[in-house]
Amino acid sequence: MNFRGNCMINNDPLFDLLNKEQQRQQHSLELIASENFASPAVLAAQESVLTNKYAEGYYQ
Repeated sequence: MNFRGNCMINNDPLFDLLNKEQQRQQHSLELIASENFASPAVLAAQESVLTNKYAEGYYQ
């Protein structure tokens, strides 16, 4: 059971973005020392790959 499987349809642009973000997290190396990835159990409990993302500051 996950957010993308239950709440979105496969042709939704947000569905595609979430899939791309999941692929990026699985296949890339994060070079920011303060970045930590949540464990698979946490990702499953929160049902979103966006758990690993945060934003600071203002959009310019």
